[in-house]
Amino acid sequence: MARRRHKKRTHIGAQNGPSNAFPANSSAIRGPKTMVIRMGAGDVGSSVSQLVKDVRSMMEPGTASRLKERKSNRLRDYTTMAGPLGISHLLLLSRSSTGNTNLRLALFPRGPTLHFRVERYSLCKDVRKALRHPKGGGKDYLSPPLLVMNNFVSPEEKNQSMHSVPKHLETLSTAIFQSLFPPISPQSTPLSSIRRVLLLDRQIPKPTTATDNAEASQYVINLRHYAIATKPTGLSRGVRRINAAARTLKERASRKGMPNLGNLEDVADYILDHSAAGAGFTSGSESEMDTDAEVEVLDVNRRKVLSKQQVKEARKSEGDGQHGGTGAQKRAVKLVELGPRMTLRMTKVEEGVCGGKVMWHEYLSKSEDEIKEMERVWETRKREKAERKRVQKENVEKKRKANASSGEAPDEVQEDALGEHDSDDSGGWDDEVSELEQDPK
Repeated sequence: MARRRHKKRTHIGAQNGPSNAFPANSSAIRGPKTMVIRMGAGDVGSSVSQLVKDVRSMMEPGTASRLKERKSNRLRDYTTMAGPLGISHLLLLSRSSTGNTNLRLALFPRGPTLHFRVERYSLCKDVRKALRHPKGGGKDYLSPPLLVMNNFVSPEEKNQSMHSVPKHLETLSTAIFQSLFPPISPQSTPLSSIRRVLLLDRQIPKPTTATDNAEASQYVINLRHYAIATKPTGLSRGVRRINAAARTLKERASRKGMPNLGNLEDVADYILDHSAAGAGFTSGSESEMDTDAEVEVLDVNRRKVLSKQQVKEARKSEGDGQHGGTGAQKRAVKLVELGPRMTLRMTKVEEGVCGGKVMWHEYLSKSEDEIKEMERVWETRKREKAERKRVQKENVEKKRKANASSGEAPDEVQEDALGEHDSDDSGGWDDEVSELEQDPK
């Protein structure tokens, strides 16, 4: 009698089945997920649309890279689906009526939201055209980039002016940007998985006179995206060509790049002879790299499993000093820019997701009495909103009971989760600043 078949590929209990698709402690669940959205899909233009695609590639792999927007989509359409999809951050790019490109970074589901104005930006294709040897994508986007932040917290003496950025805002923006990518553990994270670097450099202004208070209130961030390229140091150009060709032969059946050594009697002729195989004498600048760009990394290449006798011989040779026992090698590190480039200027911080109380504004500053009055107005609006939601819920229940008692089919009642929308949730800021945001001078 034939043995019964047990399906092990897609069923429960299989290695890639439904029960094992996403383990409880996997990074796919714990890691942050972003959604880069193009608001007003038909009105932003081709440049901003390409910028959205470049930002999605920069946020890989934890982002919705194939998201399709429609011109009729609103913010609520995305926030409704962000919860079931496990989205933790929303990046919304839009263009204002005056032609300014804006970026909103919101922490989902409770906020806060950072509003930026994109003062300058360069697309990935423009960056590649400016480089002599651009680097492609490929496996670089299979792991999240390494986040490097600079000058996000200013020294104490620079925060004394009343026009400067408050200290709690610096801490808040630092925490939000750090949460964009999963944390890296130096003990467990392999170096080979870190292939990209995302650099965020804040420009700290240095006002010298009383007229520079406007510059002191600016919060400007420069964003750069690089790929990490490494190569072994201490080797001549000819030896590096042989190593590169050997790796190419392992990956694909092609001899492209392999130097022609058929007319030579010894490989030393290729390295030392100035006319052999088109290679010349190497200078010190070719074989020696800058020590500041050198790092020591462990050898992570796969090795052949040795027998006991081979292991003993290897240990003996290491004891005789023929081979190093550390397994480390020096490699030169070089950063190749991938793009995009952006210069972001923070204009506003809101308490909720693209709405709510304004926590800080670049163009307006309020006194303590005005802030207290704004807090009082905000608390009053919150109480009135809660009361409207309660009354609405009671009315819906009464209508359902009346329909049930009369035996009629209940009407379709759509209950608004947010109740009645307030016409102004900013607490008195946006009315004063609408003209300033259109033409700040």
